[in-house]
Amino acid sequence: MENREEYIVVVESHKGWVKVPWRELFEYRDLLFLLVRRDFVAQFKQTVLGPLWFVIQPLLTTVVFTIIFGMVAKIPTDGVPPMLFYLCGMLAWGYFAGCLGGTSSTFLSNAGIFGKVYFPRLIVPLSVVVSRLISFAIQLTTFLSFLFYYKFFTPAGATLHANLAILLLPLLLLQSAAIGLGVGLWISALTAKYRDFAFLAGFLTQLWMYATPVIYPISCIPERWRLLLAFNPMAGIVDAYRCAFLGTGSVNWNYLLISAGVGFFILITGLMVFSRTEKTFIDTV
Repeated sequence: MENREEYIVVVESHKGWVKVPWRELFEYRDLLFLLVRRDFVAQFKQTVLGPLWFVIQPLLTTVVFTIIFGMVAKIPTDGVPPMLFYLCGMLAWGYFAGCLGGTSSTFLSNAGIFGKVYFPRLIVPLSVVVSRLISFAIQLTTFLSFLFYYKFFTPAGATLHANLAILLLPLLLLQSAAIGLGVGLWISALTAKYRDFAFLAGFLTQLWMYATPVIYPISCIPERWRLLLAFNPMAGIVDAYRCAFLGTGSVNWNYLLISAGVGFFILITGLMVFSRTEKTFIDTV
């Protein structure tokens, strides 16, 4: 006779305001990798260009910004070629926006799965954060290609110089992921009860981008408004990207520290509302 070990899994409701099931997340790591693959493949299934859209979309956006804001509105770019200035801003913003947009529909998009089988619900938004790293890597390669061209084949190359701030890139990515995940969890939890918030994610992301120095440098902001800008957690991150890759200005540590504090608050409160909502959302979705 073959000996088979029997075991019982008891699923209990988490107590407390917020509880991250670290052990369960580790046990379901195979599911995490499957969801990452699903998210990446599903975006471009039955498309002709496939992952090239990761390159085409930011490039087209950058060209439009260059024409409208660089040539027509003549917004300064701190001496950096407009194409590089906007492309760098979109690189920083794109990962954050992808995390926010992908996690904001967690409950609505996965209600069918959540209602049939148990697994830690947090693994779905986490898979979005991880899968967006693939698109970030592709866009980073595109940006570095343009940076290489401008640096070595144009007169503007003399003003471009990367510096040691580039070592902050992993921390900047982690900060962007935390902010995008936190806001996405908030919107996902609210959408489970109020469908109006399903329309808010895209609208909020668009407005937030214009409130962030993606298409203009911080030097354009009047001094009296810069303290308010510092409480935009993405402002310091976008500015740090330009300092690291293009050598414009210096890393504003005050902005980054405020960004880290605001991002931590958003993430913790997002986990709180997500944790409370996952217990009852199946009754309202």
